[in-house]
Amino acid sequence: MELSTQTIKQRFGIIGNDHLLDRAIEKAVRVSPTDISVLVTGESGVGKESFPKIIHQLSHRKHNKYIAVNCGAIPEGTIDSELFGHEKGAFTGAANSRKGYFEVADGGTIFLDEVGELPITTQVRLLRVLENGEFIKVGSSEVHKTNVRIVAATNLDMESAIHKGKFREDLFYRLSTVEIKVPPLRNRKDDIHLLFRKFASDFAKKYNMPTVRLDNNAQKLLTLYPWNGNVRQLRNVAEQLSVLEEKRDISVSLLKSYLPDFNSTLPAIINKQKDSSDFSNEREILYKILFDMKKDLNDLKKITEHLNNSEKNVDYQKEDLSNLEKLYEINSDSKTKTTELIEVDKKNKKFEESNSFEDKYHFAEEINEEETLSIHDKELELIIKALERNKGKRKAAAEELGISERTLYRKIKQHDIEL
Repeated sequence: MELSTQTIKQRFGIIGNDHLLDRAIEKAVRVSPTDISVLVTGESGVGKESFPKIIHQLSHRKHNKYIAVNCGAIPEGTIDSELFGHEKGAFTGAANSRKGYFEVADGGTIFLDEVGELPITTQVRLLRVLENGEFIKVGSSEVHKTNVRIVAATNLDMESAIHKGKFREDLFYRLSTVEIKVPPLRNRKDDIHLLFRKFASDFAKKYNMPTVRLDNNAQKLLTLYPWNGNVRQLRNVAEQLSVLEEKRDISVSLLKSYLPDFNSTLPAIINKQKDSSDFSNEREILYKILFDMKKDLNDLKKITEHLNNSEKNVDYQKEDLSNLEKLYEINSDSKTKTTELIEVDKKNKKFEESNSFEDKYHFAEEINEEETLSIHDKELELIIKALERNKGKRKAAAEELGISERTLYRKIKQHDIEL
């Protein structure tokens, strides 16, 4: 008889009513009677370790061994020996032969936690076990057979690990015949206070003290906090409050003091220190030139559109012509401007589609070749305007331009600007 999701939760101590959590439990129940390999994915602290236990306890292997192995906690030099065993004298310190987990758990289930941390050489050995149930002990040439069901778990982005060559793609597909995704706590907002109350009650019994309770504002904060450490972090906070606080009613200000980096979860303006190198300063002024150029191109587009659609309005046309002359001192022929507008649209679109600094730099070079407006001229214009606005004060002008005073001095010399 198939057990209900609620029964499974009670049996394995899983708390929560989120539909994503329920879906993960349902998948674990459905796959448990088979021998299919399962990969449990999710962030650190979400409770991935509960799902291999569900799969094992509801399978025909439940009366045999269940071994959980934290792959990230075993040194690379001994992981093969731990998993597959070794022969006497296989390496320094191997005074006796030893059985590995795959031999000990024959007929049962092995849970490989943090499987993404396995070395590549160990991944090759594990792939052989998954393909035909065979393994070789360290220091031996004899092939051994095992009949184990493997359930793995990881908090890594496996596609990224495969792309970087840190995890074998064929092993990934062998392990993830069925993938169970455990949702992070921040996506289970309705479960957060429920979990806190359960943890607070458990710790009250454990330490023989009244249960801590959150006021309404503290409950709201509990729900809004991102919980990067997930259920494990929430449990730790509940335990700290239960042990350290004399008051049993927890206010929002008190709860904040137990939430690390609370202020860093909000948007903040970061004042980054500028690089002192000439290249950095050159890049900053080039960015300023490019974005000013983009603004001017947009202004040109708007003015030309007005000119093209309002020939009968003499006053309006004169105003637009005046603005246009101020920008680039271009010809007042509206047909010519319409042609220019088409080119402007193309350049503007190309600029907006440029994703990297190098693309924008190359685009600026193209503008140098095709337009009379060059980066050199624009840079000179910006520097002169900044100096005029600041009455020749180099320090103030440099701050306005976003470059160092030393770089501005060099630019003044380069362009032979008279102060």
